[in-house]
Amino acid sequence: MAAEREQTSSTPAHATGAVQFVAVDDIASDETFRLRADGDVTRLAESLGCLGQLAPVELRRWPGAASDGPRWQVVAGFRRLAAVRLLALERVLARVHDELADDDAWSLALSEALLHQPLTGDDLVALRERFREKGVASWAEGLVEEALVTSAVAADPRERSHDSPSAGELPVSPGPQSGESVGERGLHPLPGPLPSGERDPGSGAPARAPEDGVDVIEVTPEDLVQELAIRLSALNQDLAMAVEAWKDLPQDGRKLLVEQARYVSALLPFMEGEE
Repeated sequence: MAAEREQTSSTPAHATGAVQFVAVDDIASDETFRLRADGDVTRLAESLGCLGQLAPVELRRWPGAASDGPRWQVVAGFRRLAAVRLLALERVLARVHDELADDDAWSLALSEALLHQPLTGDDLVALRERFREKGVASWAEGLVEEALVTSAVAADPRERSHDSPSAGELPVSPGPQSGESVGERGLHPLPGPLPSGERDPGSGAPARAPEDGVDVIEVTPEDLVQELAIRLSALNQDLAMAVEAWKDLPQDGRKLLVEQARYVSALLPFMEGEE
């Protein structure tokens, strides 16, 4: 399995903004920072309608704003915004940046696409050519090239199969009653332990090994730890955003988050006992 890569650039301190609800009509239809098409957002809209929006979109003050028009420009979260519009909602949860330079805005836009929701090989090639043509975000070319290599490796099934670690007596994670996906980079139910060699085929993790075991490639403990640390870090950031808007989240969504947090808490005695 190709492990997710650590973020090589972080958002500058001056680029952080407050999380608040913003009127959809105040957001421009500008696509400067769009990296790919929205695609079908129906399922995402269903998730938002059921659980609410758990991760904010990133907005900055629009440089081309008129005095009587939209004030904000989308930096990241185009699909979430499209889902909100599909639901005909009037407001969207957003992190608002009053001052955000172009390079800092590109850093926000690329960090999610390259590190958490990888672009396809074709998307990456198009993005590289776009940067070269417009002469923007030259610092990101190395990240794009690295993502192209990772994308090619991940596409090869020979690089993706390994055995999962033994589950032992660990508690099983709760999940949504419907079993549906619940959010884009928002809330993802923690999986319960699976039999050896079996993982969710849509997660990029190991799938059930063939009976003869010929195609199984074992993951190293170092790779497993690195991958889990990156995923937990991203999840903690999303959870912090959700807590900031806790009172505005629907009750069902809050209950589900509490259930997942309890599961993680139940794991601590097992983890701390081995330190």
